[in-house]
Amino acid sequence: MVLEKIRKENDIKQLDKEQLKILAGEIRQFLIEKISRTGGHLASNLGVVELTMALHLILDLPEDKLIWDVGHQSYTHKLLTGRKDGFDDLRKYGGMSGFPKRKESDCDAFDTGHSSTSISAGLGYVAARELLGQKHSVVSVIGDGSLTGGMAYEALNNASRLKSNFIIVLNDNNMSISENVGGMSKYLSGLRTAQAYTELKKGVEGTLKKLPGGGERIVNQIKKTKSGIKQLFVPGMLFENMGITYLGPVDGHDIQKLVKIFSEAKRVDHAVLVHVITKKGKGYAPAEENPARFHGLGPFDIETGEPKEITGKDTYTDVFSKVLTDIAKRDDKVVAITAAMADGTGLSAFSRRFPQRFFDVGIAEEHAMTFAAGLAAGGMKPVFAVYSSFLQRAYDQTLHDVCLQNLPVVIAVDRAGLVGNDGETHQGVFDLSFLSTIPNLTIMSPKNRWEMADMLRFAVDFQYPIALRYPRGTAYEGMRQFRTPVEYGKSEVLYEEEDIAIIFVGHMARLADSVRRKLKETGYSCTLVNARFVKPLDGALLEELAEDHRIFVTIEENVIAGGFGEQVLDYVSRAKLDVHVCNIGISDDYVEHGNVEMLRRETGLDRDMIVKRIVTDYLMIEE
Repeated sequence: MVLEKIRKENDIKQLDKEQLKILAGEIRQFLIEKISRTGGHLASNLGVVELTMALHLILDLPEDKLIWDVGHQSYTHKLLTGRKDGFDDLRKYGGMSGFPKRKESDCDAFDTGHSSTSISAGLGYVAARELLGQKHSVVSVIGDGSLTGGMAYEALNNASRLKSNFIIVLNDNNMSISENVGGMSKYLSGLRTAQAYTELKKGVEGTLKKLPGGGERIVNQIKKTKSGIKQLFVPGMLFENMGITYLGPVDGHDIQKLVKIFSEAKRVDHAVLVHVITKKGKGYAPAEENPARFHGLGPFDIETGEPKEITGKDTYTDVFSKVLTDIAKRDDKVVAITAAMADGTGLSAFSRRFPQRFFDVGIAEEHAMTFAAGLAAGGMKPVFAVYSSFLQRAYDQTLHDVCLQNLPVVIAVDRAGLVGNDGETHQGVFDLSFLSTIPNLTIMSPKNRWEMADMLRFAVDFQYPIALRYPRGTAYEGMRQFRTPVEYGKSEVLYEEEDIAIIFVGHMARLADSVRRKLKETGYSCTLVNARFVKPLDGALLEELAEDHRIFVTIEENVIAGGFGEQVLDYVSRAKLDVHVCNIGISDDYVEHGNVEMLRRETGLDRDMIVKRIVTDYLMIEE
């Protein structure tokens, strides 16, 4: 195998042209086989095999800096830098990350996980290089989907001022996770149809020069115009007009063409953008046919492409999807918004049923939030479905545009809590903390699938900003016997005893109930409370519970700092309640990748660990 010759970075440079072709095929086969067992990002990685190989051929790593936007397409890069053996434990706890990680390899120049960041990071590297008098190359790879993110344009605006080389590789596969939308997608489509542009330009230029009586002068005059000769053939020329040299489009699966154009790009003394056309999922038919389904997936059968594990049970996202569509059938003011995640957030069904009331704004969470505010101000009932880790990007818009004006926007916070194998950049463990700081915002979280449905109906009818927080994975079907109507700001007492009161948030219901049962086996009385509302806090219930309980235990899958538990602790302190508060949550740290159950044990969200801590605290109080 040619792949066996790749032991470390730059080994690829020892291969001849024929071996490079063989290597591309072996890499694809390797990725398909490994990801079929471990799960991971497949389609995006299959699409950049030759692109990655070409970059490794023209760069000297780790001296040169290669920055991947988002980073879910970095598997070939990891293979070419000697991490082949790490794929057996890809995305497992303690194993190799599915994203670039500086602590994992010197060849990973920047930790990524969210989109539209690579140009900014690359510009920082370029500025540092110039200040330190260094000579290495800096390359930022960004996808066409990521160019719908405003941060990319902020960076491009700055890049246009550079006086030294900086290569931006636009990996154009007409996809982000879902199919791209918007003006940039249409613009790039126009460039894709201009495949013969470079040849045409050369031909016209040559013909003009042959004209008698001043052909050379005509060409020179055209080149001096603001937009140059390219303006004649590609309207707008966005990148050139910004002062960034545009090269391409080039076939992203032709290694020799890629090496040639990247070598040309290295000679440019300012920012240069190389437009590369790739096919997401290339080399594996199921992924080519349905790249969105093969974006991020669990173990699957190679022959059929079908997942190996199918539970058949609804996830919280499924419940959200079905209930929202049902609500919209009866209320034509309900509209749904996604930031390029229609499938992931469960809005695909809504989009098919109500295409005029569905809005995919591309990878642009900030815009999505303010767009929702405008819809609400205009009399509609917007529901913005977004992953917790991506909602972080729209904090200012949530605070300033939605909540300051007290507008009735529903923020459906999907993938809240620990999400598992994608690691630090995707864990949704900060939302309760940063959302709780915002005035006028109500925050609630359901304990099971039925409460999820009830809370969504409550949220859509609510006349003010409200966030509904729910996790990834199968919706909990326990505690069905407890289904009291949702009442604003009121918690739900499930089991009422004395001494110890366990107050849990949302999907911690199963864990909290198991803790209660274990405590009862140990001989302790225990009340179990479903918080329902993180904000506003049910202070009246806390004061009532303080009369016959000695300890409050809060359980949440969120960082403790600024979370629900700290709000309870603050209330107890201000109200001078005679009760001890034990906060169970995630410590002040980032949580790495791994199986969710494993991560819960590692972060202390484990029944036996919680019981041990409660009993210890309880006994200390008794003494």
